[in-house]
Amino acid sequence: MTTTTATQLQTVARLWPDLHDALGTPTTVAGFGLGLRGYLAAIEQYDAEQVEFDRWQAAAMRALERSPQQLGARPIPISLRVHDTMRTVEAALAETCDQIAAASQRELMRPAPASWPTGDRIRRNQLAAADARDPQRWQLTGTRPGAVRAALWLSARAEGRRWPGRPLDDAQQQHIARVATEALRRVETTLDLAEQRRELAAEHPCQCGGTIEVYGGAGARPVARCKGCGAIWSEAGVVAA
Repeated sequence: MTTTTATQLQTVARLWPDLHDALGTPTTVAGFGLGLRGYLAAIEQYDAEQVEFDRWQAAAMRALERSPQQLGARPIPISLRVHDTMRTVEAALAETCDQIAAASQRELMRPAPASWPTGDRIRRNQLAAADARDPQRWQLTGTRPGAVRAALWLSARAEGRRWPGRPLDDAQQQHIARVATEALRRVETTLDLAEQRRELAAEHPCQCGGTIEVYGGAGARPVARCKGCGAIWSEAGVVAA
């Protein structure tokens, strides 16, 4: 599980610049021309699969309050869908880092008292300075490090790399795994990289009254099919009925 989790978090970090690029490309409602992600977003505003992830979101938003500019200044208009994904994923990653660090990270080494012998005091102060600069130490205060740093830091914890803290327990590893899975799903869905298949809500039936299923993504053009009469729609219109 830890290898998969680490890989997912590294993928989130790798794809983050693509989200920044997509942020300045607002989405307009125009049917299948949006790709599957846009089409589904225009029809269904609520995704039941996000319930568990959204349970953490209220607490995670504290990370956003610490640095309102963490996503950087962007021109207007922007893609609200991309912005919401970035804000939610970044907040969840940062909050998870905060939780892990608060529970398991060792406190900073203190400088030596002035009463120590000169040589011992110098060595102790050097060690304390190095401890404060340790790249594996998560900073709970000050400027927030951003989603890429948070994802890579959690990836290192999932892999069990050395850090100034206790080894994570099973509950912490499982929590990181859930966050990693949902973060990657959201990023890939927003960038239209993930293959998807979903039934439309009951208020969007086919003319025959049947349920419409939409599938596509991962580079494939979106297609809709009625599970009742078998009619198929694509970007070109009705393919078969």
